[in-house]
Formats: sequence, C-alpha cells, structure tokens
Amino acid sequence: MNDVTRATAPASGNRIGLLLVNLGTPDAPTPGAVRRYLAEFLSDRRVVEIPALLWQPILRGIILNIRPRKSARAYAEVWTPEGSPLAAITRRQATALTGRFGADVVVDHAMRYGRPAIAERLAALQAQGCDRILIAALYPQYCGATTATAHDAVFAAVGAMRAQPAIRTLPPYYDHPAYIAALAASVRDQLHALDFAPDAIVASFHGMPQRTRDLGDPYHDQCQTTARLLGEALGRDLVVSFQSRFGRAKWLEPATDATLERLAREGVRRIAVIAPGFSVDCLETLEELAMQGRDQFLGAGGEAFAYLSCLNDSPAGVEMLATVIAEQLQGWIGAGSAANSA
Repeated sequence: MNDVTRATAPASGNRIGLLLVNLGTPDAPTPGAVRRYLAEFLSDRRVVEIPALLWQPILRGIILNIRPRKSARAYAEVWTPEGSPLAAITRRQATALTGRFGADVVVDHAMRYGRPAIAERLAALQAQGCDRILIAALYPQYCGATTATAHDAVFAAVGAMRAQPAIRTLPPYYDHPAYIAALAASVRDQLHALDFAPDAIVASFHGMPQRTRDLGDPYHDQCQTTARLLGEALGRDLVVSFQSRFGRAKWLEPATDATLERLAREGVRRIAVIAPGFSVDCLETLEELAMQGRDQFLGAGGEAFAYLSCLNDSPAGVEMLATVIAEQLQGWIGAGSAANSA
C-alpha cells in the first residue's frame, strides 16, 4: 500500500455512525451567502421539478438577482451568536445524542445544502471506523423535496466510495407515539406559560405544489395524520394550514397567511401557532410564522398571538429522537444499549 492509499483508506473498525441531516442554511445573513445557498437549493430537481432548460434561465436570470437581498434581511432577523438557528440547534441535537447509544456509536450532523456537507461527514464517519451508518433525516413527514433528496445525496456520496459502509435510513416518524407524545407535552407546557388561553391552535406545515401531491407524494396525508393525532392527544381540534408558497403554481391549501387573516376576521381573537413539520426552529418558523404571522393576525383584527417553538434540542425532543433512532439501530447495537446509556 502506498502513502496516498494509506492516507485515504477508511479506518478499520466495527463502529456505527449516526448522521443527523437537516435541510441547510446560508453561511451568513448576507446576499452573497444567501445567493450561493439558493443556487444549490433551487437547482435540486427534487425541489423544483421544472425542466432545467426552462428553469435555470429563470433561476439565474431573475430569482438569484432579486431574492437573495430580501432573504438576507429575513435571515438577519433570526441570526444568533451561534449562527443560523437551524444549524445551531441541529448541532446541539447531535451533541445531546452523543453517548446515548454506547461508545461505539459516533454521532455527527450534516446539511443537504451548504455546510457541513453530507459527503464530507460520511467520509469523516468512515475514517473513524464506522462500517455501518444510520442516516437520520430530521423530517417527521416524508416528502420527496426533503427526505428523498437527503437520501439522494447520501447514496451519491456512497456510490463514489471504494469501500462502502452499510446504510440504513430513518423512516418518517409523523405518527410515532413518541413523537406525538413529545409534541403534545411541549404544546401543553408552552400553552400553560402563556398569559392567555388561545381560541384556536393553528398547525402550520411547510407547503408543496399540489402537483407533487397529485403525483403520489405522501407528505400531505402524513401532515394531516400528525395534526389529527396531536389534536386527539391535546383533546382539541387543530386548524391545519400550509406555509412558504413559492412561484405561481397551485400549492397545498389552505395557506397559513390567508388562514390567520380569515380566523381574525371571523372573530377569533387569541391564537397559538405550532409547526409540527419542523424538527427545529428556522427561518420559516421564527421569521415567517412568529414575526410575519403575528403581524398578519393582529393586523386583521386579532388581539393575542403566540408562536410555540419546535421540539428543538429540548430534553423531551432529544428523548424522542433517541427513541425513534434506537429502534433503527436494533441489530447493530444491543437491544438495551440506549436505555443503559441514557
């Protein structure tokens, strides 16, 4: 074996990798960083299913010359000393899960778009002796534009490896009892801390084009199931809506912004909004819901508005992740490893 081969060969070992994967974020709340991020994100054929010959001129000639400045201002509203909330919280989730499954499970995190890149972190896990890797895409509900594209990037990276690790993927957990129980407990705790009782609770999920649902994507139905089960656990019905529309195509309805305004006009004075389709708080929850949503509801006549945070890296959120992940590690680690190391 020559020096180059020796330097790049994966470490021998019998370790397990756990890679948490989230969507991604710009490196900074600046137009240049946002432009680089959007160029990668909106070039993904899973995200925008318009033929590239038609889409790329629109993307590069119009969108990437207009949207980055506006989006950078929005990111600046939620940026923290740790950076993007999505990146910071995902990193903290990985830290909190380290050691939960035993010393032979190495926990890391990556982003589908931006940094740290999936291929880079897979190589790092392999270099640490991981010959089996569980990919945990942190999307409770499955969607081609989120879960599937994360898996695409994983399989592309593995396909380029000479020595490939065994790969498992975390199934969607939209109806998992641990997920519903954690959501319900989080909502109850946050409602208890409010100085008002909401007349309605809106469950806002990220939207997608209606055409995507018509072609067989299960996301919409899984969102509805999550909302139904959560409502049953809370003992009250939820108002379901879909946010973050983009472009002129018909998207899932009802839209969150229109729903908030409608409820206010119909006499609903106090409202709480939750985002059960997001594993961590991010631009879409902290700026679009907590800020824009508040302005829309109050501007339409509402009197009290509260955004209830995602599970994030709360103890209940981390415990839920540990539960659903441990189920997928069975056969790779001992059945009692997670409980014994908790």
